Amino acid sequence: MSRSAFTIAGAVALALSVSACDAATEGTDAANGEASAGPDAAAGAAPAPQTVPLTPSGPAAPLTPEPAEAEGVQDAASVVRVDPVSEGQAKLFGTAGGDPAMNGLYTYIAFYVAPSEPWTVYKLGDVLDYTVLSSSPGRVDLDLHKSTYDEASGQIGDRHRRVIVQWTMGSDEGPPTAVTVTPAQ
Repeated sequence: MSRSAFTIAGAVALALSVSACDAATEGTDAANGEASAGPDAAAGAAPAPQTVPLTPSGPAAPLTPEPAEAEGVQDAASVVRVDPVSEGQAKLFGTAGGDPAMNGLYTYIAFYVAPSEPWTVYKLGDVLDYTVLSSSPGRVDLDLHKSTYDEASGQIGDRHRRVIVQWTMGSDEGPPTAVTVTPAQ
C-alpha cells in the first residue's frame, strides 16, 4: 500500500473516531457525564425508549379535558420536574414560570406528612436548572444553575452555586421543625 493510501486511511479512521466521540457525548456534559441543558433537561425527562408501535386491540375511548377550574389541575400541569430525595422522605420539584431562559424553574422542596394533611412546601428559589449531587436522610446536596443578567452590557451569563439543604423531621412523622440552606463547595 502506498504512503498516500496510509495517510487517507489514517485520516478516515481519525474522522470516524472523532465523530463517534461526538455522538456518544451528545446530550451529556463531557466534563462529568451529566445530561446537558436542553428542552427536556429542565423537565428531567429521559428520551422515550424506541420500541415497535402498539397495535390497537379494541375501540378508542375519547377523553375530555378537565375543567380549568378543577382543583389543582392547573397547578399540577405547571410541574415540569420531580426528584424524590432522602429515601422518599421529601421531593424536590420545579414548576415552569416566567422566562425559561432566565431562571424560569421555580424550585421547591416538599415533605409528605399524612394523607389527611397537605404537603409542607418550602421554596428554594428560581433557577435555570438544578442537579442533585447527593441525598441522605435529612439532607440533599444541590448544584443550582442560575442565569445572570449584566444590565450594563445586556449580556446574559450563568453561574453555579452549590448548597446543602438540611432538615430536622418533626416528632411522630410530622413536618420538619427546621429547613436550612447552606452555601457549600
